[in-house]
Amino acid sequence: MNKEKSRYKITFEYDGSNFAGMQVQPHQRTVELVLTNAINKIAKKPQPPIALIASGRTDAKVHALGQVAHFDLPFSIKPEALLKALNSSLPLDVLIKSVELVSPDFHARYNAHHKRYRYRVSQGEFVDPFKRNYTGHFKYPLDVARMQQAGRDLVGEHDFTSFVASGSHVKSNVRTIYEVSVNRDEQRDEIVMEFSGSGFLYNQVRIMVAVLLEIGTGQRAVDDIPRILAGKDRQLARWTAPANGLYLVSVDYDDD
Repeated sequence: MNKEKSRYKITFEYDGSNFAGMQVQPHQRTVELVLTNAINKIAKKPQPPIALIASGRTDAKVHALGQVAHFDLPFSIKPEALLKALNSSLPLDVLIKSVELVSPDFHARYNAHHKRYRYRVSQGEFVDPFKRNYTGHFKYPLDVARMQQAGRDLVGEHDFTSFVASGSHVKSNVRTIYEVSVNRDEQRDEIVMEFSGSGFLYNQVRIMVAVLLEIGTGQRAVDDIPRILAGKDRQLARWTAPANGLYLVSVDYDDD
């Protein structure tokens, strides 16, 4: 085997219901923890341990369909063999979808240029026990056309200070949103919102969802988003939608 380090890019999905988020936290079960344990087990527990670098963090209860990370192994192994080895070592709420051998300068976080999130809202009168971990619940009637119209005001480059939760430590709250869609899934009795952008701030998607829901009920004016953006005040957006309805759908790179 080649003794030089080999860098691997993994794309994976997880059910966030029983995780305290993506990033390692003391005394908590996290996605990064279980993945790092599996990787180091395959690598025969080297010292120092192999680190996992993800495209970004997700909060407790948030799910992922296409999260991306990279790590370096002190040897080379075929991607298909590594895929099988990892999935054999992981718990059932995490699944590696693909493994790629990439160049040493690939970085899962810094090379990402486009992320897509989905939020699912259950519209039943009562909370469905089989949906409670996978959708937000909002029983009030929603005008999807109003939400679609308002969503267009989020598109473009904006200062999203009004849409970031306290605890964020980034230098700038300016982000670019490429697309916002709002659709009704009649079969599931759900509202499905999708947001794609250059990147997202702490709780930004969940706060945008909450504002769109209020617009959909008529609690807010359909043209309220420009006012909220201009105000640069978190209190203008008020509440945050629950974590369990949120999914990281995909992360795209310059080489994709």
